[in-house]
Amino acid sequence: MRIERRFTKRGQSPYEGLAFVKRSSEIRNPDGSTVFKLEHIDIPEHWTQLAIDILAQKYFRKAGVPQVHEDGTPVVDAAGKPVLGGERDSRQVFNRLAGCWTFWGKNHGYFKTPEDATAFHDEMCYMLAYQMAAPNSPQWFNTGLHYAYGLSGPAQGHFYVDPKLGEVVRATNAFEHPQPHACFIQSIEDDLVNENGIMDLWVREARLFKYGSGTGTNFSRLRGDGESLSGGGRSSGLMSFLKIGDRAAGAIKSGGTTRRAAKMVCLDLDHPDIEEFIDWKVVEEQKVAAMVTGSKICAQRLNAVLKACQSVDAQGQAHLELDMKQNQALREAVTAARRDMVPEAYIHRMFDYAKQGYTHFVFHEYDTNWDGKAYQTVSGQNSNNSVRIPNGFFDALEHDGDWELRRRIDGKISKTIKARDLWDKIAWAAWICADPGTQYDTTINEWHTCPEDGRINASNPCSEYMFLDDTACNLASLNLAKFFNAEGEFDLDSFRHAVRLWTVALEISVLMASFPSRAIAQKSYDYRTLGLGYANLGTILMKQSIPYDSQKATAICGAITAIMTGESYATSAEMAAEIGPFPGYNRNRESMLRVIRNHRRAAYSAPHEEYEGLTILPASIQPEHCPPAMLLAARRAWDRALELGTAYGFRNAQVTVIAPTGTIGLVMDCDTTGIEPDFALVKFKKLAGGGYFKIINQSLPPALQALGYTEAQIRDIVAYCAGHQTLKGAPFINHEVLRQKGFDEAALERLEGSLAQAFEIQFVFNKYTLGEEFCRQKLGINEAQLADPAFNMLKTLGFTQEDVAAANDYCCGTMTVEGAPHLKLEHLPIFDCANRCGRIGQRYIAVDAHIRMMAAAQPFISGAISKTINMPADATLEDVKAAYLFAWKSMVKAVALYRDGSKLSQPLNASSDSGKSAEAAPSVATVAEKVAERVLVRYLHKRRSLPARRGGYTQKAIIGGHKLYLRTGEYEDGTLGEIFLDMHKEGAAFRSLMNNFAIAISLGLQHGVPLEEFVEAFVFTRFEPNGPVKLNDRIKMATSIIDYIFRELAITYLERKDLSQVQEDDLRMDSMKKDEQDPECVEEEVDMTALKKASILTEHLPVRRNGMNGGNGHTQRAGNGSVAHKLELKRETLTVTSVRQEAKEKGYEGDPCQNCKQFTLVRNGTCLKCMSCGETSGCS
Repeated sequence: MRIERRFTKRGQSPYEGLAFVKRSSEIRNPDGSTVFKLEHIDIPEHWTQLAIDILAQKYFRKAGVPQVHEDGTPVVDAAGKPVLGGERDSRQVFNRLAGCWTFWGKNHGYFKTPEDATAFHDEMCYMLAYQMAAPNSPQWFNTGLHYAYGLSGPAQGHFYVDPKLGEVVRATNAFEHPQPHACFIQSIEDDLVNENGIMDLWVREARLFKYGSGTGTNFSRLRGDGESLSGGGRSSGLMSFLKIGDRAAGAIKSGGTTRRAAKMVCLDLDHPDIEEFIDWKVVEEQKVAAMVTGSKICAQRLNAVLKACQSVDAQGQAHLELDMKQNQALREAVTAARRDMVPEAYIHRMFDYAKQGYTHFVFHEYDTNWDGKAYQTVSGQNSNNSVRIPNGFFDALEHDGDWELRRRIDGKISKTIKARDLWDKIAWAAWICADPGTQYDTTINEWHTCPEDGRINASNPCSEYMFLDDTACNLASLNLAKFFNAEGEFDLDSFRHAVRLWTVALEISVLMASFPSRAIAQKSYDYRTLGLGYANLGTILMKQSIPYDSQKATAICGAITAIMTGESYATSAEMAAEIGPFPGYNRNRESMLRVIRNHRRAAYSAPHEEYEGLTILPASIQPEHCPPAMLLAARRAWDRALELGTAYGFRNAQVTVIAPTGTIGLVMDCDTTGIEPDFALVKFKKLAGGGYFKIINQSLPPALQALGYTEAQIRDIVAYCAGHQTLKGAPFINHEVLRQKGFDEAALERLEGSLAQAFEIQFVFNKYTLGEEFCRQKLGINEAQLADPAFNMLKTLGFTQEDVAAANDYCCGTMTVEGAPHLKLEHLPIFDCANRCGRIGQRYIAVDAHIRMMAAAQPFISGAISKTINMPADATLEDVKAAYLFAWKSMVKAVALYRDGSKLSQPLNASSDSGKSAEAAPSVATVAEKVAERVLVRYLHKRRSLPARRGGYTQKAIIGGHKLYLRTGEYEDGTLGEIFLDMHKEGAAFRSLMNNFAIAISLGLQHGVPLEEFVEAFVFTRFEPNGPVKLNDRIKMATSIIDYIFRELAITYLERKDLSQVQEDDLRMDSMKKDEQDPECVEEEVDMTALKKASILTEHLPVRRNGMNGGNGHTQRAGNGSVAHKLELKRETLTVTSVRQEAKEKGYEGDPCQNCKQFTLVRNGTCLKCMSCGETSGCS
């Protein structure tokens, strides 16, 4: 093939004119600990910090790369051998990718001349460096490591087809034939242990997950529950085996650098177990709800029973009283436990426990965090589930008919149900937990290019790749924003050029690839399916002032998609003319040309009767709404594809999909992924040194400018949306007013420095921003107030909720353009996003608009589209049914719905006002119960002795390779009284030092020093040994042994989950106000009876932080535990907005990323993507 240069010049570097600069990459956990750090790396100057982090953390090779000096000479050791390390220059990555493709293409006849090969290399390097396009993640991980650095390693069981012999051979080197494919579809046979059977599939899946790929399988071949086995007996059914595969996938995705478990489970709608499959995730989520609620009820009720076993007589002496007739408190506790359905055996166990002298019982509690223990316990959480629906079902549904479920072995009817009932079940499950999605089987197979070789049964995890079983697809995406100039004109020639080159690159990737099984290697070689797509459609529409929900938007989407696929098929036909069509082409020639003709008819808006072999007809490009140049280019592309394909055939059975472009979208600095609209009008951009700052969506100002707004008007609209980020000139709360209240210039400067990251102004008015001394001396705020996380400084300073709300809107913005000054109502749809924006925003893109956009692109895509259709929390079951039905009628191949709040861990995206407060109006019994649980503890001048027989626990851990045993001793009320430290394998001096340190801490605890004070003093101390922590479920990294000890104690005894690196619990929203500190010090012996009655209640209130990363990095807790407080039984108003709700208001999903723990996940096709570290739950 001839390769022309469009972006580069012959004889010049492909990076000519592009500035490269030294940058650093650092990704941190919310607690401040470092996840990843790499300094002094060379990156194109225009790349954002997020794109740098993705490249450095995920795509740089970390070992085995020969190191070079600044002048390019190799680094050698004393023996003259090359020094090996990691990649440190982005050009190393670009060169190994483009170089590897060029090497394989040149050696196998893809280029006419050496100059064509060089031109191809340079053009590809240019597009990678300028973020014009990117291949899928496995290419970045694996491609070119052998070619560029000579890396080799033991084979991992992969196969490839030798291009010269045309035969499948087993790979002998893990790197020479890389695994560049992201998407796989695998078959399964109804066999337990033989090749291609059930257990063999789990091995093949693991091989894919290890290298960062995803896989899908249709499990309909497996017989249903109760069907006969060949050797006698009955089958345990499909679901028993799906649970095994789910558990295997969950174990694999829990660790590793490139490993993930992106998995799709498909099932035909006539399978005998279809009803159980549809309900699978619903039932499992109900189990999670039961575990969470039951564990908390059991913990509360059982400890109440245990506590009530101790009766106090008239003299105030405690004694064991297990006769419920004599012990009213015990009778009430047992009655309450039975009323809450606590198992009778556990209630009796508390009696036995009390007889042994124990006063506290540990019952493990669970939460609804999606990566928590409860979700890990249940099945069905490691795959996307989809049902395959044929047109026959919709016929039965329309006529309220029956639907037959058929056995797998003999095909006989297993059960007959009403189609309407099954449809209701699908809608109910999707409404409850967002699964299953739907795949429209008839439509998929009517657009199948190779039906002579089998049906399309399944898809990859994100539902964009749909083809024969045991095939694979490697993806790449073009960044559409790079092909539009400042005037909004689409550079058609550059786009067509990019499509052509990337089609060649993906075809070469098939040539050089290895695969996890012999069958996939052979069939991928035979059909050579590709997955070219695009990203940033939502961005270019907003920049051009075109509403996502408009006929013009769908016309542009259809035209761009048609150009891409038409040009790609034409390029495939060019390659077929030079090298030959794919091996399976001749058998499927007529079917494939029929599909190509139907694609072309959609581009020409042909009459319905002209389409061949279609039941559901496609949406066509509407000429009256499409830019003429685009429409002409689309039609010419398909003319050329059909003409060349008829003459020469095609090198590839499929060429395009619309993938979610998760991680690669971030490395290209895309604002929107795939075909999706934008998710927010205000973004939080990452800073090089960590942290975030708030910026307006970069599509908004150009759109306003194109609409004719003046610069002054645009500034006002942007300020309304993103805020002025200053209190200067703010209503009610401004510099002048604050000066009158005692703020000096230094304090005002500190406030201003925090406002760029602030979500609400009340969260910069705290002791960490202003300093404790300033707060006490200048503002007159006492220590008890400063220590209370519910303390509202602005309220104390005399500002009303209305004052705060007005100043907040001025300073931090509304995060929406609804109600913005100057903005015309007819322009609001241009700025609609996938979800409501901010707290006051009400607009969002309608469900039907998402489907219409998919319908516009689908007629011009070889495969399908990965896209999430967002639904508001108040969407009904009928809305779900209507969406699924509309998608089928619109000729969409597959669709997934996500109703806001359909995950247990996610807060509802209801309009919430931070000024709004939840008023607690508890019953008398509830208040009395809380008061009874509060403690009356004072600083003690005399030592409080521990009981002779005491509770506690032992925790074993390994910190930086050093083994430690931490043992605790507890008072009767469960509070900490002593610690022991055992490091018996360390030296005598260090061991003695640790023993005496433990004694000192124990004496402090027994003399009334609060554990909180020790925690604040010792966490984050840094000295050796330190590093990774093993054998502890909640702590994975410690800066020292002392840091580890007090993290563990704080988590266990103070519920300081902010110090845990694994759990991200919802912050409790219930608390009771505490009054001023009682200054009285007790010098007498402590009344042990009173202390036995008391128990420390750890309060948790929402701790709001600047930005998303914790801002000042501190979290203060209420309830010192050693200061007496007079409790007031009155209703109290507390702010209850949680960290999760804050994330929702910023446009995120409200869940933490499993990799970096930030609350910055967004919907990405049918998967999730983290905007902080780039982690995805899919295979892109």
